[in-house]
Amino acid sequence: MATHPIRANNSSKSSTRRSPPALTSTAALSEAGAAAQLPNVIHLGIDVHLRQHVVCRKIDAATVQPAQRMKPEQFVAWAVKQKALEHRVVCCYEAGPFGYTLQRQLTAAGITCYVVRPQDWDKLGKQVKTDSRDARELAEALARYEAGNKHAMAVVRVPEVAQEQRRMITRQREAFVREVRRLGAMGRSHGMTQGHEVSGRWWRKAGWKALSGKLPAALKDILDPLRQLLVQLDELIAARTAQIEAQASAATQRPKGLGALTERGIDNEVLDWHRFNNRRQVSSYTGLCPSEHSSGGSRRQGSINKHGNPRLRHMLVEAVWRFIRLQPGWKRLLKMVEKLKVGLKASKKKLAVALARELAVDLWRLNTGRCTLADLGLIAAQEAT
Repeated sequence: MATHPIRANNSSKSSTRRSPPALTSTAALSEAGAAAQLPNVIHLGIDVHLRQHVVCRKIDAATVQPAQRMKPEQFVAWAVKQKALEHRVVCCYEAGPFGYTLQRQLTAAGITCYVVRPQDWDKLGKQVKTDSRDARELAEALARYEAGNKHAMAVVRVPEVAQEQRRMITRQREAFVREVRRLGAMGRSHGMTQGHEVSGRWWRKAGWKALSGKLPAALKDILDPLRQLLVQLDELIAARTAQIEAQASAATQRPKGLGALTERGIDNEVLDWHRFNNRRQVSSYTGLCPSEHSSGGSRRQGSINKHGNPRLRHMLVEAVWRFIRLQPGWKRLLKMVEKLKVGLKASKKKLAVALARELAVDLWRLNTGRCTLADLGLIAAQEAT
């Protein structure tokens, strides 16, 4: 009968055996379990309205939760409570008429909040748009953006309070100017319907004195209220103009053709020239880049895409026409001067738009210290004494 050898008791091996793990306290285990259950991040997509906010919450990689509706003051308190549930809270809402007040409130509470460019979230073309759907799409886009997909949404730069107030002043002046044009055209239209020529700035003191004696009483009664409004608007425009020009840089530091009013308007729209890392970003912000439809081996470029700040675009184009007259040595202009001489009116406008894009790049270089006026072939508005 086979016998099994008796194993010797190896004391050296027994001494090298691993000791049992130390016992962990119940409190430590519960703390570790609670930490493991905490989500890493909560994403909040907010559809902002005046009387209520519609919010969708997405926790980590889970699906988006159903939308919740709450009043603005309730939402801020609720969003702060979310910080106790996780390590980080991130939210976003679309830029619009409600400004940046909500973003500043949430940022002050320690919550990361993005203001994003509005877009059509109905990517499948279902022709269904609701606040809940928008909030859900915002939450999902935010999660993709935080995961590294920077094309998921376009983040809008939030200005500082002082920057926003300066920009509001220049934009208000522009609104006043548009209103003057509208009311002035209204008065001219009233005159035409009654067979009278009401031309130019008819509401000014000299113009009204010469016109009022020729008008019948009924037409004069119609035009007089418009005249009073226009006179008051002229005064407001003059006051805002003086306020804006007082903030402009010295005439020795800005190029000739870029007046104090235009310079301040451009700066107030850009906010911070150092936000751009290269000339491509500057050109893209102006919306003066050509559109493109290319596929396969074909490439076709069209008119400008207008995908940027429209106010900045208009001011740049206006400034270029002055540069063509007042800055003959501008290096950008020298490359196109022959085309401007022989070109038709339509082609000259296209060249002016191209120069406006180059002007934006040159202003970026000037305001970031990359070059001087002399480097660009520009003359200062006023020579240094």
